[in-house]
Amino acid sequence: MNTLFLALAAQLLKHPVIMRISFIALGTALLLTQQSTVEAQAPGGTLKIWYKPNVPLGIAKGIFPGRVAWGHNPLIASWDGKSGFWWEDTHNNQSGTDKLLAQTLFSLTNTRNEKISWDALFRFFNKTKRNVDAGYQAGQKVTIKINNNNTNGHENTNEINGNPQLVLSLLKSLVNEAGVPQENITLAEPSRFITDNIYDKCHAVFPNVHYVDHTGGDGREQATFVKNAIPYSIDNGKVATGLATCVVEADYIISLALMKGHVSQGVTLSAKNFFGCTDIDADWRKNAHSSGFSQNRDGTHKYLVFTDFLGHKDLGAKTMLFLIDGIYGNKFVNGVPAFKWKLAPFNNGWPGSLFASQDGVAIDAVVLDFIIAEWPDAPDMMYSDYSNIESALADNPPSGAVYDPERDGTRLSSLGASEHWNNARDKQYSRNLKTGNGIELIYRKVK
Repeated sequence: MNTLFLALAAQLLKHPVIMRISFIALGTALLLTQQSTVEAQAPGGTLKIWYKPNVPLGIAKGIFPGRVAWGHNPLIASWDGKSGFWWEDTHNNQSGTDKLLAQTLFSLTNTRNEKISWDALFRFFNKTKRNVDAGYQAGQKVTIKINNNNTNGHENTNEINGNPQLVLSLLKSLVNEAGVPQENITLAEPSRFITDNIYDKCHAVFPNVHYVDHTGGDGREQATFVKNAIPYSIDNGKVATGLATCVVEADYIISLALMKGHVSQGVTLSAKNFFGCTDIDADWRKNAHSSGFSQNRDGTHKYLVFTDFLGHKDLGAKTMLFLIDGIYGNKFVNGVPAFKWKLAPFNNGWPGSLFASQDGVAIDAVVLDFIIAEWPDAPDMMYSDYSNIESALADNPPSGAVYDPERDGTRLSSLGASEHWNNARDKQYSRNLKTGNGIELIYRKVK
């Protein structure tokens, strides 16, 4: 598998950068963008960049529109790359991870208290989506979608998957601070498996949470699916159209994605995390992927399925909080986390980071910038922001696609803000620079 990835990376480095001028429709206006000759510098290689920095697209979302909170605790991950499993408690600090989550939420909501942070998140979601001025209400269901893609069963693996300590931190915060009863929470990986390292740790503390995965058993509940719940905006071939019942019946979703690369689309972040809510086979080799899962290599725009995921009423539109686990991260979609980060402030260590936002487009744009800067030679980085652009401009995308993932005649509006930072050193976006209404990145070193 690694040989395949290296071959693909080698091909990517030979990919010519075609300088061109493109016009992107923004309502009735036209935005002129030109590919930049700026290069992403990293020890791993050099990639000719096809975009201009600090050109915000779309309409930013959130209490503080377009805000992405970045929490960083360099002391929580200490795996040496060879001793035991990366996720073992001996290599990961639970109390430090608890603080990482709490303080990242503080930055996102501009508060100093977890209870107040959660109330602000629930209340904003209800005001925006349901026109109701209310926080969490008794009986409402919360589903947490984790990314445990590299699993074949309940047995533990050393491949990159969900971080057990972070999952426990999230459950503790939801139950003890947000006041959501255990029985109203579902921890879900409907198309894959919740491995023992996550289940055993979390079930010991929260036995009444629902743990739902593909096959069930060993204390887990088996996922069921609602047929044809996502027909997609276009004829998507044999791509799965069923959605997990625990997602469809949820009142709120929290997406807990991973910071890692992915062959064919460059990265797998928040939008791709929702693919695991569909009724695909647990064996990835048996699943259909349409052309909408990868960007065109010639730089032309086309329909991309990730906009449908982010805009669907039971997926992205129901998500009150987007989280991306960057505690270890990985250059590739699978394998053991084997690459420490040279990018500052990581300085040859594990990134020890958590990203949070109410804007699913903005958070993916920010983490993409980190990955491009650190691993420009990773597979399929070229044009890897095109799905973000489609989502930001979903009402009038450069592809010309009509995004209506439920096919109910209601076209999607902008799903959030997309933008690239000014440079990998300063990591500033238009709201940081006060030059536009795109993304704001708030950094906090957790103590």
